[in-house]
Amino acid sequence: MDINSEIEKLIKENDVCLFMKGSAETPQCGFSMTVTNILKYLKIHFKDVNVLEDDKMREGIKIFSDWPTIPQLYVKGEFVGGCDIVKEMFEEGKLKELFQSKKII
Repeated sequence: MDINSEIEKLIKENDVCLFMKGSAETPQCGFSMTVTNILKYLKIHFKDVNVLEDDKMREGIKIFSDWPTIPQLYVKGEFVGGCDIVKEMFEEGKLKELFQSKKII
């Protein structure tokens, strides 16, 4: 399976999918930690994908989304954004609204 197919499969099979450095339990960078903490605070069940385990995944997700940084959050197949966007949406209440509109919470 090529990397794009693998990414599409992960996004399709998981309502909330976070491509990150490290895992939800042990984030390996501050930006990934910030996003996981926000999702945990909102009590969102999510699939964590550790891009540090696979260089093809690490580079592939950047090309797939046309977004240069990690972490990257997908909700119901839709790319939401990276740390700054997720944090801003959370602070404005828009992230919770997104999860509610997608019937996640």
